[in-house]
Amino acid sequence: MAEQMNAPFTFNPMAGNPFAGRADAARALADLSAPLMAHFSAGKGRLRLGPAGAHFHEAAADLEGLTRPLWGLAPLIAGGGHFEGIGDFVTGLANGSDPDHPDYWGPAADYDQRIVESAAIGFALALAPETFWEPLPETAKRNLAAWLVHSLSQTPAPNNWHFFHVLVSLGLDRVGVEYDRAIIEGDLDYLETLAMDEGWYRDGPGRRAEHYIPFAMHFYGLIHAALSTGHGARDATRAERFRQRARDFAPQIRLWYGDDGAALPFGRSLTYRFAHAGFWGALALADVEALPWAEIRGYWARNMRYWASLPIAERDGILGVGYGYSNLLMSESYNSPGSPYWAFKAFAPLALPESHPFWQAEEAPYRATAGVSRLAQPGMIRWEEPENVTVLTGGQEVFPMRQGPEKYGKFAYSTRYGFSVENDSRSFATGPFDSMLAFSVDGRHALVRESESDARIGADYLCSEWSPMAGVTVQTWLLARPPWHLRIHRITTDRPVETVEGGFTIRRTDRPPLHGLPALPTAGHAGAGSLPLAGGRVEVATAEDLSVLIDLSPAPRRGRVLQAQPNTNVIFPRSWAPQLLTRLEPGTTWLACAACARAATLGDPGRPPERPDDAGLAQMKAAAQPIPIWMA
Repeated sequence: MAEQMNAPFTFNPMAGNPFAGRADAARALADLSAPLMAHFSAGKGRLRLGPAGAHFHEAAADLEGLTRPLWGLAPLIAGGGHFEGIGDFVTGLANGSDPDHPDYWGPAADYDQRIVESAAIGFALALAPETFWEPLPETAKRNLAAWLVHSLSQTPAPNNWHFFHVLVSLGLDRVGVEYDRAIIEGDLDYLETLAMDEGWYRDGPGRRAEHYIPFAMHFYGLIHAALSTGHGARDATRAERFRQRARDFAPQIRLWYGDDGAALPFGRSLTYRFAHAGFWGALALADVEALPWAEIRGYWARNMRYWASLPIAERDGILGVGYGYSNLLMSESYNSPGSPYWAFKAFAPLALPESHPFWQAEEAPYRATAGVSRLAQPGMIRWEEPENVTVLTGGQEVFPMRQGPEKYGKFAYSTRYGFSVENDSRSFATGPFDSMLAFSVDGRHALVRESESDARIGADYLCSEWSPMAGVTVQTWLLARPPWHLRIHRITTDRPVETVEGGFTIRRTDRPPLHGLPALPTAGHAGAGSLPLAGGRVEVATAEDLSVLIDLSPAPRRGRVLQAQPNTNVIFPRSWAPQLLTRLEPGTTWLACAACARAATLGDPGRPPERPDDAGLAQMKAAAQPIPIWMA
């Protein structure tokens, strides 16, 4: 029994995979895919991985379960590999597209999830028609072709969804099925209106630049560049524009990765996990050496090893909805049990032979970027330490969904410490509010930064104006002073309000912290456990991590270390959060603090620099430029 308890709880079919070469990647794909085979319907046209629901039809969720694995299996087959159960997927395409079969998915409609899942089928037909098309009986070919052609006539959401039509067209081109090419030209024309400077896109009309830019906009654009043929000089010119944007983008998106391979947890759809690596693999598929091949391979392989180290699967090896672990709390309404398998985009380079430079290159070691970096287009200021990248953020529009403010509107995000979501709108007393400033009138309901009336970026700082509620306005300056960052807020309120400001949450262990006395969450009492601070410092430290807040406000705040509610941090299920608390009376008040979190091996960060005076802050704001994504 003791031996059993000491065994590692991996909860990951990829655990221990070194991703040292193509064979390791193929083995990882097979290990991840094998647990799926027990969950097909009798006719193979549906793959149901759990009972939880999404906002769309159950038939569309079952289709998602069937098709998303094709993002990895199709490249494997195209590259000469084999998967024992591939025949079930092929049978599933035939039966699921048959209107007379019990497994029929139903036709796609406007703004329908079936449009999304059609893309993987098009991708599979384009890469490996000898497996996914040629063995089908003629009736099945007609049914599948008709289902795909019909999907092209349905309206996609006004964002990266327009690429789903494009990928379907690539498959239809490959197997010789006719369709209305004008639809695809319209899709491509629209997608190019979303391009920004320096290789960035926005994903639709919203002012957001998150992981959909690398793992959707660029990923699909590179697939189009690699596979689109036969549509003339205009198509070739467009394909080169997609390639060039990827060349411009790669040196910037690499800054979202740490030396341990972790990508920045930011924005929505984090449950797609190692789809992050899909951008690097798609560069190889399109033969775009945006960085030296050894570096591209390094970013891809380190990210895959990072995900191989986390407990991201359920007991039976099925990937769970979540991020660092299975966690429905941080999910979106469009996450079905099959959604995580968009992660298989990472296996795109399996379509390439062992002789391709991506596989031949010896993985380059990580190259740290010294000092502070400015990512103007998405409104980010970035720096790094060993095993952690930190970014300050501003200008991003909060997506209108559950926990949108936590996913887009925090002051800072970290590859090591992730971020936390609130588990209750009445959470003012119990919320971690990491890298946020929360307000409450009644002590129960919490309001935070959701939108900005002004958002600007300087060389190493951001400034914004926002309002959490009517009658309260905030001007915020975020200054990078590695390893610290400074937060300065000028708050004007017409009523008394309670405030809580949080530092980075760190992993809570079973051992008491080395420093900091955690307060248990107490509903209805926001100030529970708060104490006057010696030197304005509140911190929590373990053998692995340290998180510190130092109050720099003219009137001292109280502090506490909150034992956060479980499953609120997206990387680890239990956490501690240092916090500063105060009550503001009507009028104008200045609040300020310094925040830092780092690995314990790096030692104490020392004292932070002094905050600029009011005149200096005014000069900084005047010199800053509007954030491009905020103006989009």
